[in-house]
Formats: sequence, structure tokens, C-alpha cells
Amino acid sequence: MISGEYKIRKAVETDYNQLEILYNEARGTIASLGIDQWQNGYPDKKTVMADIESERMYVLLSDNVVSGAFVLISDGEPTYDIIYDGNWKSGDTMSYIAIHRVAVSLRIRGKGASGCIMRFAEDFAKNHNRKSLRIDTHEGNVVMRKMLENKNFEYCGIIFLESGEKRVAYEKLL
Repeated sequence: MISGEYKIRKAVETDYNQLEILYNEARGTIASLGIDQWQNGYPDKKTVMADIESERMYVLLSDNVVSGAFVLISDGEPTYDIIYDGNWKSGDTMSYIAIHRVAVSLRIRGKGASGCIMRFAEDFAKNHNRKSLRIDTHEGNVVMRKMLENKNFEYCGIIFLESGEKRVAYEKLL
């Protein structure tokens, strides 16, 4: 898919080195917010390679350089089965696409990349007959939370990762 100056395609194994640079940059941004999200090396090589091999990781290219990445999960997200202090907007159905591991290069932040990623995710969801997009982030990740709210995602409540870490959950009805 091409959107303006960006192109989105499925990630391939040869993207790994550029993805590692991208995720390291994202870790730096998150650390600057004073939160511990992704500070333990996540997403690690095993996670990224599994996402690539399962064909659910996508990359956003700018000038043929991997400048963004994200994962779309269409077969349910177990950590979304229980939500606290709120409710999913679409109900507790499996009729959603989960978005994970979103990262955008500093080089293109503020230049429409996140909008391109979210439009792609929306189109993907609609093409798979899903009613919504769901995503979670650390409560202190104000950069991601602001982007989600600007893209009409609504805060839904709290979820807990398999590790027990707390995350704020958002959903956008399509």
C-alpha cells in the first residue's frame, strides 16, 4: 500500500537490522518519558522474528528505509479477554484487530506516519470484517496516548499483560 510518501508492506527477515535500529530508537524515546516500557530489550529478536515469520508484522518505508513498524493480530489477544475499570466499546467479542509494537522513526515523527499506519490498520480490519481496532500502552506513554486520542481511539480501561504489567487499553470502532 502506498500513502503519500510512505509505503507499507509485510516485514521480511532482511528487515531485521533496520527494525532493531528502529526499536532501539523507540526505547530511547520511551525512556525519556521516565517509564519502563520496552526498557528490558523488548521487543527482542525472537519476538520480532516470530512476528515476521507469522506474517503479521508490517513496515512503513520512507525513502526505501524502514521508518516504522507495527503488528496486526487478527486471531484475538488473550490479554484483552479481561478488562478492568471499564469496557470494550464493541463488547467482549472477537471482532477486532489488535495493534502491537508500533514504532515510528524520529526522522519522520510528526509527518503523517502514524496516520498512515492507523489508516492501513483500519483498512485491514474492514477487509477482515472486523468492527474495531484495539491497542494498549503504558499509562505514562503520553506520546502514544495523545496519538491514539488524535486518531479517535477511546480509552476503555485497564488490561494486564502476561507478565502482570498494567496497560491502558483503547479501542476505535469502525
